[in-house]
Amino acid sequence: MQFSSDSRHIGQPAEVVFNFLSDLTRLGELMPDQVVNWQATPDKCSFTIQGMTDISLQIDQKLPNSLISLVPYGKSPFAFSLQAHVKDSGDSSDVHITLDADLNPMLAVMAKRPLQNLVQVMADKLTNIDF
Repeated sequence: MQFSSDSRHIGQPAEVVFNFLSDLTRLGELMPDQVVNWQATPDKCSFTIQGMTDISLQIDQKLPNSLISLVPYGKSPFAFSLQAHVKDSGDSSDVHITLDADLNPMLAVMAKRPLQNLVQVMADKLTNIDF
């Protein structure tokens, strides 16, 4: 099941946005309020979604100035990948966040709204970042 944010216009070049998103110590600035216990290194992060589960992510793939893909490491409640897609627009860029999750039908019903909220909040908060 795929979840996708609306595309957001960022007033920074793709390289600047890509560098921000590539440093997972900064990714916590994009998380919803329900995310607590944030810990990160430049290429790994872990956090708790209040009342739900612990998540640990690591960078899986980077395509310079266009894509960052994160995947779980360690124990995960389900298989998924989280991607930030950056499109260069000269002195600015357009970004959208996607999450591909392998959810059984029961889990899909429970997780659909929180996962859609996650990708949308991340994209929305990116528009307010002080790069």
